[in-house]
Amino acid sequence: MVSRPEPRGRDNYRHFTTITTRWSDNDAYGHVNNTIYYQWFDSAVNAVLVGAGLLDITHGDPIGLVVETGCTYFVPLSFPGDVEVGLAVDRLGGSSVTYRIGIFAAGAEAPAAQGHFTHVYVGRSSRRPVPLPAEWRTTLAALT
Repeated sequence: MVSRPEPRGRDNYRHFTTITTRWSDNDAYGHVNNTIYYQWFDSAVNAVLVGAGLLDITHGDPIGLVVETGCTYFVPLSFPGDVEVGLAVDRLGGSSVTYRIGIFAAGAEAPAAQGHFTHVYVGRSSRRPVPLPAEWRTTLAALT
């Protein structure tokens, strides 16, 4: 038997991003397709990094490459509606960060889904791991 993680409530997350669902997010079964949750993960993490002035998508160095991601689903969501994506840092390494992510229906206390997302930060041209700059570490440490 596969063990399922317990849902983590809102108090387990340090930052929230609101995303509006789209008609195209629903699949043939009438709920948000699993692939969309991963898009929300990516959007929420990068919105925090861009908003903090850390990530310059076009010219910045370092850049984050996703090396692992996973998601557990608890309650289906569907269009129309807003979702609130909760974010926290589970692990802050020398060149990597593992984010804890919760997907909540607007105003809900329990997540509809939760997962993780690990970035390894690399040089833009070398694609080799680099230490996280001090300002990145400070910002990300505040999310633990």
